[in-house]
Amino acid sequence: MPTASHPRRVPRLRRLLALASGNRLARGYLAVFAVSFTVMFLFPESDFAGSPLLLTATLSLLCVFLPLDPGAGIEGAAEVTAVAVFAVWLLLCALVNAAVLGALATRAATAAPAGAREPLPRAAHSAERKRTDMTGPARPRPQGVRALLAPAVDNWLARGYLAVVAVALGFFLCAAFVLPDPGFAGIWPLMATAPFSILAMAVSSPVEYYSSIAWLSPLIFSIGVALSGLVNAVLLGLLARRLRSREPRPAV
Repeated sequence: MPTASHPRRVPRLRRLLALASGNRLARGYLAVFAVSFTVMFLFPESDFAGSPLLLTATLSLLCVFLPLDPGAGIEGAAEVTAVAVFAVWLLLCALVNAAVLGALATRAATAAPAGAREPLPRAAHSAERKRTDMTGPARPRPQGVRALLAPAVDNWLARGYLAVVAVALGFFLCAAFVLPDPGFAGIWPLMATAPFSILAMAVSSPVEYYSSIAWLSPLIFSIGVALSGLVNAVLLGLLARRLRSREPRPAV
């Protein structure tokens, strides 16, 4: 006898696949990934062999925690298994990223109709004009930034991701300003907020060469990481909204 949660999983999986292939933005991303994925296997020594990792960040960077490493020098069945697991992981990451882009494109396409106001009848329009004349111009509703950032905090997926980013960023700040040798502490927030955090690293790195303002480099990097994590959380929140929308209700 099927459980109550099983009927919900299939529609969500279908919505995930629909978001990953239902618009040009997502399909274009998958096409670029397919080309880079092919290049990685045909020309493993080329400069573009690592492009699939960048295209599927942040999730693809979690492969460092996998027990199988394709580049560990193993041979035989272990090597085939490691390459297969790595390839499947990249494909899953690409699918999730394509679904995120699909959710973003769907929101952009439906934002204007959803926010548009229906025309008021003539009597209601005249009454609203009189009320405006008496009370002055209406203040704009505080939607803008608040509505834009709402997907980053209104679901558990985005909130959990922000918690991971906060822990990684806090560890980096502690290592940079408290510990005598920070080492490679910056790799954790960099991986957690990629790919946008790569730009933050590129901006903050040149500051380290000026001894008088070298202390600014960790701050610039931290600000860039925080903004990158916020952008990623918004995208994850949009995906979570699309996946849980229009869920079929079980028959009573």
